[in-house]
Amino acid sequence: MKHPDIMEYLPGMEQIPSDICSKVLAHMNSYDPSVYTARDVRAALDREHCTIEDLKALLSPAAEPFLEEMALRARDETGKHFGNTVYLFTPLYIANYCENHCVYCGFNCHNPISRMRLTPEQIEKEMEVIASSGMEEILILTGESRFYSDVTYIGEACKLARKYFRMVGLEIYPVNTEEYRYLHECGADYVTVFQETYDRDRYGELHLQGHKRIWPYRFDAQERALRGGMRGVAFSALFGLSDFRKDALASALHAYYIQRKYPQAEISLSCPRIRPIVNDCGIEPLPVSEKDLCQILCAYRIFLPYVGITVSSRESKAFRDGIVKIAATKVSAGVSTGIGDHESKYTGKEKDEAQGDEQFEINDGRSLEAMYSDMAEEGLQPVLNDYLYV
Repeated sequence: MKHPDIMEYLPGMEQIPSDICSKVLAHMNSYDPSVYTARDVRAALDREHCTIEDLKALLSPAAEPFLEEMALRARDETGKHFGNTVYLFTPLYIANYCENHCVYCGFNCHNPISRMRLTPEQIEKEMEVIASSGMEEILILTGESRFYSDVTYIGEACKLARKYFRMVGLEIYPVNTEEYRYLHECGADYVTVFQETYDRDRYGELHLQGHKRIWPYRFDAQERALRGGMRGVAFSALFGLSDFRKDALASALHAYYIQRKYPQAEISLSCPRIRPIVNDCGIEPLPVSEKDLCQILCAYRIFLPYVGITVSSRESKAFRDGIVKIAATKVSAGVSTGIGDHESKYTGKEKDEAQGDEQFEINDGRSLEAMYSDMAEEGLQPVLNDYLYV
């Protein structure tokens, strides 16, 4: 079976004029982590402002012996710009239908899982349950299916979320500028898009079918979202799909160039590692250890001191509790990646057999109350919301 060219736009996909992609790829494709030395890392840590070359050094194997010093520098940068605050949010999956064949994802269209799309009434019930826990920020997620989760359906979910939450994020399939504008008008504040991997050859091997296969349309999603009025955007690779050092570099530079072009935007980075999925297809992730992940996060913070950094429930309690003292500024709590799970998770009510399967297994399943308590006991200041609408 011949698959579509990953660089060829499909009908209806908006193309925008931007040179950010070419800049990011130029740096990533020429990056050879093995050429950097301890002297390069030392120079990077001694410099007050981290350059792109410094970032490359900090992501290289040569930086591994400097990890403790990197962590201290990252902690200082985090403290200067964020104090001891840690923001809390929860994701809400409202549908798991998907039209893409991404070989590593539990939602992929050939995976024989239980599919479900919540009705507006079910969405509101889930939101009521989450809001009753005290949560003030929600991230709405769907599978990537315009047929089952069209923009209007997502927009109605945003309108419902506005009744219960002060901050509303979206992690959905990429859309065009005017569609992002509509979703913003419905109540969405920010958009998260995972590029998954910035290695285009590897991307083509992993994404075999669907709109997600079109690499440049996905790459430009954050820029279209900002052009559509969104207040913030988040970037991420899924570490373990390709060379994590190159993907980390590309993610950071993607955020960096967007920040320079749209200085008013709130920019954040996520840093997930691939996790087991339902009906695992057998893909063998490339190794990315917790030490590797810590190095990435410290490099992110040193290079981009003002950006938010999110660490998801894919990571362990111990890792998340440690990294929020160093570089991370935002964590999820009360997480379920299934469809319609929150009422049973939060209230103990028996699960409905009609619920949809989850996207992946989580590692840290603490509730908001437990997460809040744990953070406070460590001398951190958990924050549920710091944005006022006037």
